[in-house]
Amino acid sequence: MGLLNAVFVDPFVMIADAPLFFVEVLIGGLMAGVMYSLVALGFVLIFKASGVFNFAQGAMVLFAALFFAGLIDDFGINPWLAFAMTTGVMILLALVTERIVLRPLVNQAPIILFMATIGITFFLDGFGQTIWGSEVRTLALGIPQDPWIIGGIYINKFDLFAAVTCGALVAVLALFFQFTPTGRALRAVADDHQAAMSVGIPLKVIWTIVWSVAGIVALVAGIMWGTKLGVQPSIALVALKALPVLILGGFTSVPGAIVGGLIIGAGEKIAEVFWGDAVGGAIEDWFAYMLAMVFLLFRPQGLFGERIIERV
Repeated sequence: MGLLNAVFVDPFVMIADAPLFFVEVLIGGLMAGVMYSLVALGFVLIFKASGVFNFAQGAMVLFAALFFAGLIDDFGINPWLAFAMTTGVMILLALVTERIVLRPLVNQAPIILFMATIGITFFLDGFGQTIWGSEVRTLALGIPQDPWIIGGIYINKFDLFAAVTCGALVAVLALFFQFTPTGRALRAVADDHQAAMSVGIPLKVIWTIVWSVAGIVALVAGIMWGTKLGVQPSIALVALKALPVLILGGFTSVPGAIVGGLIIGAGEKIAEVFWGDAVGGAIEDWFAYMLAMVFLLFRPQGLFGERIIERV
């Protein structure tokens, strides 16, 4: 009975006694969730265009962050110029990926494309560290790290900056793919490759655009996570936290990536703070995956995904 009380009663008592602290934890979780949403968005864009899960998205985040940090540290390049140069590199990477990897595999089974992205993962991981090394790099971009105190609530300035930046990019991309001709072409390709090609939509061009956008998304995510955690190989693992986000939101839904990220970010922070001691700590490491498993059992298509009905 004591254990039950520790797990189920104490959190609510804590919330009742410290509502401001609960709001502070919730806001921190939501801001982290926006950063998860940005990483998940890269997966969604490529999955919508090709029907394949891009296992290389985490390596793209690391590669972009390494390139950006390397230009600043090793060559003393201005951060804005380094950002522009790294953006060009990520677009070039998209062109090369489409020409060498994707184009020969058009109309192949999704598992073959998935295996190709695994190859891209190891190439980017090794190539990036070969060029720039594997030591931890610190990104000092002048973004303040101290907290704001608003109404008794502590809000980290960097977390707020990162959340606003990632949220703005997610919003722009959502509007772009919803209301522009390229976005409509993307949705047509996602629905049926052959039908889209039959009406003149160039599949190769769409794939190049989508991989370029995913590369830019990876760059922004890499800068944000690299500033927060340091540019190191482990930030590629941030992509693994995007998997529960995709499962919750749906693999083909941009709004789902946003909502899923917010749920995961807020849920894991609240669980860690209010339930962590009761279950021995480290609940933040596995909470998202347990929540995703529940969704797989009861709603495998996610909150915004379409239910697949096969008729025989």
